[in-house]
Amino acid sequence: MRTSQSRTPSAAPQENAEGTRERHLGTLVREHEKALLAYTEKLLNDRHLAEDIVQETMVRAWHNAERLRDGEGSVRGWLLTVARNLVIDRSRSGFHRHEVTGADMFDPTQRDHADAVVASVAVAEMLGSLSAEHREVLVHTYLRGRTLREAADDLGIPVGTAKSRQHYALDHLRRRERPTPSPALT
Repeated sequence: MRTSQSRTPSAAPQENAEGTRERHLGTLVREHEKALLAYTEKLLNDRHLAEDIVQETMVRAWHNAERLRDGEGSVRGWLLTVARNLVIDRSRSGFHRHEVTGADMFDPTQRDHADAVVASVAVAEMLGSLSAEHREVLVHTYLRGRTLREAADDLGIPVGTAKSRQHYALDHLRRRERPTPSPALT
């Protein structure tokens, strides 16, 4: 007893054409893959890139199967030309030059930290000009990021005293930074 298949008449030739195409590609790979790989590896001096180029060449052969089957010219010549063109395209591309899209965002150069060093030396000198009590309050509140209450608790002093010391320390630093006008200029 035969079972009927739900194949349409137009589907059979299409599947047959695909099968022929696959067999043709299999033949191309068997006959030309080693020669293509040797050729591209010699051009690139990189086995992995050569394999990528051969794979892309075979994909293009798959897309142009009708042209290759017609028998116009040498199949190997066509494959080698496609492979050579792919190698040239790769060498001209940003990939070969190690260019990255958005490379400006990842600036590999390091910024000059001389200004930060000068600033830290200036801050150390300025803090050195303060009394120990005033300096302790500023170190706790500005350098360690504590609140006045936390600084007062750490130092064992009332909050009002910590606030007063911070005020006078900052006032001293402001006056030190602003040069007083000389009497000759007024």
